[in-house]
Amino acid sequence: MIGISLAAALSLVVSMALMPWLINLLYRFKFGQEVRDDGPEGHKTKQGTPTMGGIVVILGAVVGYFGAHAVMVLTGTGAGPTVSGLLVMFLFVGMGGVGFLDDFIKIYKRRSLGLRSGAKMVGQGVVGIGFAYGVTQFPNGYGYTPAAPQLSFLRDFGPPLMIALFVLWALFLIVGFSNAVNLTDGLDGLATGAVILSLVAYIIIGNWQLRQSCVEALTANCYQVRDPLDLAVVAAAVLGACIAFLWFNAPPAKIFMGDTGSLALGGLIVGLAITTRTQLLLLLIGGLFVIITMSVMVQITSFRLTGKRIFRMAPLQHHFELRGWAETTIVIRFWIIQGLFVATAIGLFYLEWMPR
Repeated sequence: MIGISLAAALSLVVSMALMPWLINLLYRFKFGQEVRDDGPEGHKTKQGTPTMGGIVVILGAVVGYFGAHAVMVLTGTGAGPTVSGLLVMFLFVGMGGVGFLDDFIKIYKRRSLGLRSGAKMVGQGVVGIGFAYGVTQFPNGYGYTPAAPQLSFLRDFGPPLMIALFVLWALFLIVGFSNAVNLTDGLDGLATGAVILSLVAYIIIGNWQLRQSCVEALTANCYQVRDPLDLAVVAAAVLGACIAFLWFNAPPAKIFMGDTGSLALGGLIVGLAITTRTQLLLLLIGGLFVIITMSVMVQITSFRLTGKRIFRMAPLQHHFELRGWAETTIVIRFWIIQGLFVATAIGLFYLEWMPR
């Protein structure tokens, strides 16, 4: 628990200190958001608002994670970073790097589109494949790797997959959820608040897996997770940075996270799901992101097949904007929906431990 608290506190303080500096710097260089011409009319006022706030989220989380471990090593209260934690941080920072390139091109060329879709997919693919292969390596003294090449829900199940097939599955999750968070990041505070709720779930899961680890006691329901506590530290470090960002991203936003933040956070959530062996539970832990992504898929499919649109505009949050809902109303109600998804996921996670 010391590492979790330290990581969250350090990342919160660092991010809170850096964010005003970044906002002023972006204003000075006129690195502002380009708003879509076909978007809701109310978004015109957001034109020019600084973007790439995800830079500070990443920096704050990195300082929080490594700083917490440095303090624990120096004080003798804990160990250094683990392979699982480093791999998830690699995915987080790597996806953020792809998002940064996308944001920079948008700003430099003064347009709402950045990297071409093919180039973005290549970047996401390189980082995702590196992570997906890496988690199947590096066994500890008990033979546990950061992830097993299997499907998982509350824990691993089914026969082992070929490494190549597992890498493709992991890459599908990484690309899908990083883009899902990106689609959700359309209203002030919406994506950040939803990610915070997901991170709370992974802190709880990591703590519980530590207490019921097969390393501690070989019981019938013990977890074969390599580094559950450090995964909770990773989640806490990013949680602190996201809370700091939300302070400045709350309506009316002074800064947006951009693709730098959304791709990084989407990748991080998948990384935590894979290493905690809860891949399919992610559909609930990230339930809001799934719904919003599905709204886009339904809209595109309907228009191509029938020439008609189901929603006034996709993603879903913009449909409700065009129906007259206030932005803050949409954000808070969507947070409630995400909270219900997360509560359901945690309930399912604990279900197998309930007395029978």
